[in-house]
Amino acid sequence: MRTYLASAAVLASIVSTSAVAHPLDGLSAEEYQQINKILREQKIVDDTTLFPLIELDEPAKADVLKWKDGDTLDRKASVQFTSPDGFREALVNISQGTVESNEAIKGQPMVLFTEFMGALQGALADPRMVDGLAKRGLKPEQAFCLPLTAGNFFTEEFENSRLMKVPCYHVPEGSNFYAKPIEGLFAVYDIGKKTVVNVIDTGAVDLPGDNWGYTEEEVAARTPLREKTNKVTLQQDGGANYKITGSHLEWDIWRLNFRVDKRPGLVVSNLDVKDGKDWRSVIYQAHLSEVFVPYMDPTEGWYWRTYMDSGEYGFGLFLSPLTAGIDCPTHATFLPATIADDQGNPLVIPNAICIFERSNGDPAWRHFEVFAQTPEKPLPAEGRPATELVIRTASEVGNYDYLIDYRLQQNGQVNIYVGATGLDAVKGVASKSMKDPTAKADTQHGTLIAPNLVAANHDHYFNFRIDFDVDQPINHFSTMDIVPAKLDDKSPRKSMWTVEHKMPHSELEARYKISSMQPRYFMVSDPSREGYLGHEGGYMIHHGDVSYGPFDFTNDPPMKRNAYIEYSVWNTVYDPKQRYTGGKYAMQSDGSDTLAEWVKADKPLMGKDIVTWFSAGFHHIPRMEDWPVMSTEWKTVHIMPHNFFAHNPALTIRNN
Repeated sequence: MRTYLASAAVLASIVSTSAVAHPLDGLSAEEYQQINKILREQKIVDDTTLFPLIELDEPAKADVLKWKDGDTLDRKASVQFTSPDGFREALVNISQGTVESNEAIKGQPMVLFTEFMGALQGALADPRMVDGLAKRGLKPEQAFCLPLTAGNFFTEEFENSRLMKVPCYHVPEGSNFYAKPIEGLFAVYDIGKKTVVNVIDTGAVDLPGDNWGYTEEEVAARTPLREKTNKVTLQQDGGANYKITGSHLEWDIWRLNFRVDKRPGLVVSNLDVKDGKDWRSVIYQAHLSEVFVPYMDPTEGWYWRTYMDSGEYGFGLFLSPLTAGIDCPTHATFLPATIADDQGNPLVIPNAICIFERSNGDPAWRHFEVFAQTPEKPLPAEGRPATELVIRTASEVGNYDYLIDYRLQQNGQVNIYVGATGLDAVKGVASKSMKDPTAKADTQHGTLIAPNLVAANHDHYFNFRIDFDVDQPINHFSTMDIVPAKLDDKSPRKSMWTVEHKMPHSELEARYKISSMQPRYFMVSDPSREGYLGHEGGYMIHHGDVSYGPFDFTNDPPMKRNAYIEYSVWNTVYDPKQRYTGGKYAMQSDGSDTLAEWVKADKPLMGKDIVTWFSAGFHHIPRMEDWPVMSTEWKTVHIMPHNFFAHNPALTIRNN
C-alpha cells in the first residue's frame, strides 16, 4: 500500500484553487481541513480519531440539475470515523460549519492504512509466526507480510471481529515482492482488537529459488532483450483540443464533470453530448461500484481469498501516479487527486488522472465508390480520421493493477474500459515441472507458471453504476431482442430474425444475462421527447465483456455477499443511498445490503428515474505468459446512441 504526502507548496496551490465550480466537484484539500476543524470544535473527534472514509454527500439530483453558475448549494460530507464505542458516521455541513447527524455505524467501513500496517507488524511479532518462519529457516526480518481481507463466512470467528489474514513472502532481492511465497503459514489478525487471533501452519513448502524480477535490467540478465527499434509514439501538434476548467471538461461533442473519491476512484458526472446546437444529457453519473475477485482454490490458505477490492480497500486510495510515455502519451494532461488520509487530512496523489486525445490510425468512417472511378480520374475513398478522448486512472490493489478508462468517441459512443495487469497471486508448491509426481495435486486449482509456483484460478468482476438521464431523469428501460421472424409458408426464405421490443415493468423483471445464443440490446430512452423521424431515441448498452460461474448464490458466503454477479444487467429505481452494489459497508458484510437484495422490493420502473448496473468480468485461468508480470487484459462496457441523432454524428468531422 502506498501513500503520497503533498509538499507544502503543492498543498497550498491546491487550497488556493479550491473554489467549488460545480455541486458534484470532489472535496478539496481546504474542505477536508474544514471538516476536521468542524468535528474537533464540536468535540466529536480528537487526535486519536481515524477516518476510514470521507465522501462528498451529493446534493439532491433535482437541485443539481437546476444549478447554474453562480448558484450556491450547501457542501456536505459523509464522514466515517472511529470512536471509543466503535465506528460512527457524521453528516458534516461544510458550508454552515455544523454537524447534522452523528450515528453509530451498522457495519464495518473499509480498511484503514493504520490497520493494514498494524496487521503486518502484529503478525510478524507473534511468537507462533516467528516459530513458523524458523521451521522454514527464516527470521522475521526476512519476511514481507501482506494483510488481506478475510471475507465473512458467517461463523463464530466473524462475530464481533474485524479480521484480516496475513500470509508472507520472502523479502525480495529484486523488484518482485511476490516471487517467493512462504506457503502454508499465515496469521489471523483482528485489526479492531489489534491482536493475532490465530496462526495457521499447514506445513512447510520449500521456497522458490528464482527472484523473477521484471525491471529491464533484471530481464536482460535472464534473457536477451529485443533488438532496438525506432520508437513509435503518439503526439499532438498545436496543443490539446479539450478544455479543462476545474472539474469541467469539454471536448468535441462532449462535456462532463469528473472527480476522484476514495472508494470508487474516478467518478464521471453530467455527461452531455452536443446534437447540432443543443447540449443533451446522456448520463447523470457513472462510476465503478464494486470489484469482486474470488479465487477458486479451496485449501486452507486460499478459500477465503474473495476480495471486494473497491469496498474493502478503495480504488481511489490505491490510485498510483501515471507515467508519461508508458501509462499515457507524453502529450497527456496529468492531474492530481485529493482524498483524505487516516487522520482526515488531505492526501494528494500526483499524476493520478491523465487526459489525452489519440488517433490510432483507424477511420471514423470511409467509403470507396467503385462506380465513380474512371481511368482518367480515379477517386480515393472518402473518409474521416477517428480521434478519441481518454480519461484514465490506474489503481494498484495488492498484486494487481487496474486501469479504468472512459473513452469518448466522435460518433457519440462511450466506452468504459478496464485494463487488468500486474502480477498473478501465486502459491509455493513442490513441483518444478508438470512431469513431477506432485504436479497433478499441485495444479488441481491453478496453473504451474514457473518452477515451484502455481497461480490459482480466479475471477475478476467489475460492476459499474450507470445513472442514465437520456434528455431527462425519467427514462424508459427496454430490451431489443433478436427473435425468429414469423414467415409466410409461401416465402422462399425459411428463417429470418426480427427485433422484438420488450419493456420490464419492475426491478426483478429487469435483470439479464448476456449470451450470444440469446442476443439482445439494452435501451434507455426518453418517452417524453419525440425523436427524429418519430423515434423514441436513446442510448443502449450494446455489449460488454461478461462471465458467469457455476456459483451457489444462496449458500456460498462470498457469492451471497456479491450476488449481483449472477446477472450482468440490473435496473433499479434511483436511490441516492444505493451507490455500491456490494453494500455501503463491504468489510465483513453479510449480503443483506446488496443490489441482489434491493431489487426484492420489486419497485415499478415505469415513469421512474432508472439506474442501470452493469458487470463486466472474466475468468482467469493463469498461464506461463502471465509471469513474472501480466500483459494488460482489456474488458469493456460499450454504450452507443440508438436513434438519438438525426444522422451519423461523425459525419461532420473535418478531413484534416
